[in-house]
Amino acid sequence: MYRIADLISHLEQIAPLSYQEEYDNCGLLTGNKEDACTGVLLTLDVTEEVVDEAINKGFNLIVAHHPVIFKGLKKITGSNYVERIIIKAIQHNIALYAIHTNLDSVFHGVNGMLAARLHLYHTRILSPKKNLLSKLVTFIPSNDTESVMQSIFASGAGSIGNYSECSFTVSGTGQFKPDAGANPQIGKIGITEQVEEDRVEMIYPSYLEHKVVSALKKNHPYEEPAYDLISLENTHSEVGSGVIGELKTALTPEDFMKHVQHVLKPECIRYTTAFQGTIKKVAVCGGSGSFLLKTAVAAGADALITSDFKYHDFFDAENRILVCDIGHYESEIHTKELLMDILTKKFANIAIVLSSIHTNPIGYFKL
Repeated sequence: MYRIADLISHLEQIAPLSYQEEYDNCGLLTGNKEDACTGVLLTLDVTEEVVDEAINKGFNLIVAHHPVIFKGLKKITGSNYVERIIIKAIQHNIALYAIHTNLDSVFHGVNGMLAARLHLYHTRILSPKKNLLSKLVTFIPSNDTESVMQSIFASGAGSIGNYSECSFTVSGTGQFKPDAGANPQIGKIGITEQVEEDRVEMIYPSYLEHKVVSALKKNHPYEEPAYDLISLENTHSEVGSGVIGELKTALTPEDFMKHVQHVLKPECIRYTTAFQGTIKKVAVCGGSGSFLLKTAVAAGADALITSDFKYHDFFDAENRILVCDIGHYESEIHTKELLMDILTKKFANIAIVLSSIHTNPIGYFKL
């Protein structure tokens, strides 16, 4: 039987916790990850009704997009819905796990899913993040270079976009003198040694640093391998905010919004009425995305699909782009299906179910 930790580990391979925004609170919020998992309930939000649903199904793991503990708690007395949810989850030994802005940030996450549903192609991250990559520089005896490199590649280093096992190697001469207490594989105590070595460089995601260094030390022939770890300013092409792509055929604003309505099924679309151009290049951002308006315009987007635009934010579009605010819930509700796809591909012998509870706190009055 799978442990809760096994499912969490898989989710965090897809969307590492280090990719969440500073304000966020992703990860395991309640529960013991070493418990055997009796079933998984997937939801956008955790409500008391969602916890009841998990209890009735006998499931002890709820995976939600939004973290129910967001601003922190100073007491848990049941005085509000958050405290009541936590109490009920703990009383029934239910683990609550949130996968929020870390899933928003990865290319094949929430925004990649929106782009795919809208049939966009030539997609890429709209606003790539910086400071997520590092470079390993190490020095390996030439006879051992290939085997050591392969072990480091296996730890997750050396991937750039659609390319793997990427590295740079140049040959040179290394020098060292083993002192008393050393146990050298090459050379003798007190005698200066020179060895033909290769300088090897490769990039890795910074969150994998421990695994990369461990692989290097475990497989390097030297007792004390020399290496440098360098933080990079480069942007990460597969991590960031929003996704931008193109429609196969340009559409009028009206036809484009009909397409959005048909595919994403929002209750309504709030949009910039002044825009009169055609729609070919489209930016998407699940959840609150008004901060990406200028970036989308600079990238040449004809439309931005997102939510939580304020009244004056619509003026900022200045007729340059069609802003489509489809609602926060509506822009992210399909995240449940994304999580279902991620988990069922890996865990075939465990019950994984979409919550049937409608958690949108907003209603729409229609005559």
